[in-house]
Amino acid sequence: MDPANSWSEEKQSAWLYRALARAERDPRIAALFGSLADAADEQAATWEKAAADAGQPLPLPFEPTPRARLVAALARRLGPRRVKPALAALKVRGLSAYTAALGGHLLPTDLAQVGLSHRTVGGGNLRAAIFGVNDGLVSNASLILGVVGAQASTGTVLATGIAGLLAGALSMAAGEYVSVRSQRELFEYQIGLEADELRQYPEAEAEELALIYIARGMQPEQARGFAHQLVKDPKQALDVLAREELGLNPDDLGSPLGAAVFSFSAFTVGALVPLVPFFAGSALPQAAWWGTGLAAAGLFVTGAAMSLFSGRNPWLGGLRMLGIGALAGATVFLIGHLIGVDVA
Repeated sequence: MDPANSWSEEKQSAWLYRALARAERDPRIAALFGSLADAADEQAATWEKAAADAGQPLPLPFEPTPRARLVAALARRLGPRRVKPALAALKVRGLSAYTAALGGHLLPTDLAQVGLSHRTVGGGNLRAAIFGVNDGLVSNASLILGVVGAQASTGTVLATGIAGLLAGALSMAAGEYVSVRSQRELFEYQIGLEADELRQYPEAEAEELALIYIARGMQPEQARGFAHQLVKDPKQALDVLAREELGLNPDDLGSPLGAAVFSFSAFTVGALVPLVPFFAGSALPQAAWWGTGLAAAGLFVTGAAMSLFSGRNPWLGGLRMLGIGALAGATVFLIGHLIGVDVA
């Protein structure tokens, strides 16, 4: 690691922690940020000595980056809790102090539970699949109804529906790939920095972790015992430090390609529904009626399925989604009808 760069990062961390401590209304978390600022200053002193030994000049006086100043200003204005993603990108530790832990208990009772508060419950892929199918249904059914409203021929409607399916699915896949890839690169960078720091000064990392548990209500001696025992296993320590200090979940490092394929497939399934009558050989206007009916049924099913995550009545959820889809389809049909141009 470059001592001068590491010194700058620790000095910036100390500056940012003190800004967050001033902005935080919860005295426990404010005290945590103050303690983390002191710890960052100690680590900066270590890197200052390493830079001097290596003959590297330091950029004195220290000045925080414009990005750090902007995030600090947002934290003062909105509160640190509301800018957690931006703070995580700046490698701010202690963000797990904002989260409820262990099913309502603030503290772990043994080492096996440390860090479990950030493990996600299964069902994320199912939720993404439902939303992907719903997006395909609404967008392609509305597109088809718009072209039908413009009095296009059966062949034109079918070609438009296929084009809409491919364009939407590819757009969804590309967006998901870029999103997951960017998130993965951010996570890998931050976890890599944490691994370097764990190798350089494990005792300081243990103390930072202990401060987080103290802020969450654990007795200081017990917290330090947990933390120092934890860093004896570097692999487990890195996993927990990523969760507790950075608020990151290493289990979320999914495959960008897998996410893109999954998103493409889910959208395609939904977008195919209103096209089924056309593929079956039906012609306008019957194909449009059947396609609209199938799309309506699909919207009701996806709306009801979303109640699995919202806790709402499935009938109400289905009817709400059906109403939203109907409004979108009717709007695009009306626009197409007003244009009244046969694009065939």
